[in-house]
Amino acid sequence: MALKWQSMGAPRLHIVDLDGAAQGELGNLEVIHHIAQVLLIPAQLGGGIRNLDTIKSVLQMGIERVILGTAAVENPELVKEACRKYNDYIIVSIDARDGKVATWGWQKETKWTTVEFAQYLVGLGVRRLIYTDIVRDGTLTEPNFTAVSELIHAVRVPVIAAGGISSVLHLKMLKQLGAEGAIIGKALYTGDINLKEALEVMHQP
Repeated sequence: MALKWQSMGAPRLHIVDLDGAAQGELGNLEVIHHIAQVLLIPAQLGGGIRNLDTIKSVLQMGIERVILGTAAVENPELVKEACRKYNDYIIVSIDARDGKVATWGWQKETKWTTVEFAQYLVGLGVRRLIYTDIVRDGTLTEPNFTAVSELIHAVRVPVIAAGGISSVLHLKMLKQLGAEGAIIGKALYTGDINLKEALEVMHQP
């Protein structure tokens, strides 16, 4: 699948280790390493990355950006140190359900609101954020445009949108709101979005 999306023109591959997100440590290291070796496009990886040693080893295997989620909530010092050491190679993913940030593979809810947490992260040195609306993720409905817009206006760092994206129109709207990028998952596998066509449309002025 990684090679398929690459051949269709994907500018970047987004990989999530779902086992890792739930367990607290990477669970699919072998296949991730293999993907990183064969890809010619940059890849980013999240799910279960909770310490500096793991960040270092993931970057060394050829993954271009490391995504922190639960660790950002539970270990702000790690975020601060990772951003100091690796700068733009670190992204923090804010996964929210009904406006509240969730952790451990979306299983635990925190008291942080999306905007409060985003502003706190930027204060720690985070230079790029991913925002996922958990309720909409995988539903092929539509993104939470209101929440994405609020977040983009609340922080002065690039925001990548995820969750519920199911049409090229959604991509256009996210671009108009100021999102730096969008993560498409289920819609590619169901055929709701044709990657080649979507890229052609998005590259038009």
